[in-house]
Amino acid sequence: MTAPRPLIDYGRMLDVIGIEGELMLNTAASALPSAAQAEVPGCPGRTLAETLRHVGSVHRVTRLWAHDGRRPEQWRREPADDDLVGFVRSGLEELLTELSRHDPSEPCDTWWPEDRTHGFWRRRMAHETTVHRVDVEAAAGLRPHPIEPEVALDGIDELLFLWFGYRLSKLGMSSPRHGAVALSAADQRWLAISEPGRSIARRVQEAEARTADATVSGEPMDVYLWCWGRVPDQSVQIAGDQDAVGHLWTLLRPATQ
Repeated sequence: MTAPRPLIDYGRMLDVIGIEGELMLNTAASALPSAAQAEVPGCPGRTLAETLRHVGSVHRVTRLWAHDGRRPEQWRREPADDDLVGFVRSGLEELLTELSRHDPSEPCDTWWPEDRTHGFWRRRMAHETTVHRVDVEAAAGLRPHPIEPEVALDGIDELLFLWFGYRLSKLGMSSPRHGAVALSAADQRWLAISEPGRSIARRVQEAEARTADATVSGEPMDVYLWCWGRVPDQSVQIAGDQDAVGHLWTLLRPATQ
């Protein structure tokens, strides 16, 4: 089985990584050092400084993975001089340089069997950087910059197929109950189906979405961030079986934290 084609093109993904990275860096430069230990609202226990270390590390391991075509054994996880802004900036620049060298369709090892191409890393880093940019802004006490609707829609799609549909099983987790929740934003619809032993995501038309136990809908950015646990239920519209939505929320948390 191969992954569904993303909802935005691969060239735009590189732009997203660069734009979101710069937004994150601008916020970090203004917030540090006073807000270094401020907690990220959507990730209890994680601070602004820890988020920046995480992003700098993930960008570096991804650059090596793309460069070598396989999982790297070692990479730099901490700044050498406590300069978190410099750590993130250099990692971002190196990542963009490496990703731009490869055609998205070129084979490359990844941790998702359904997509073993360089395109996987472009998409994964676009959403990794976007979500954590929001985290840094939130920890700094700022209202997050908007996420373009098309980017948010692709992010919902990636989360449902990659994290819900694949990552949960790799964590050895499955639902003890059957349930189907439709997610709706702009002109896109998905079904997130949970059942004992597996979780499944599908793109669907409106008629099939209406067969779900419940629906989560809203603006693309709000649904995207709700799926990632970054905004509360009040940010989206929920209809139908509240327990089914609560169960989906519970399943998404270990997959996305």
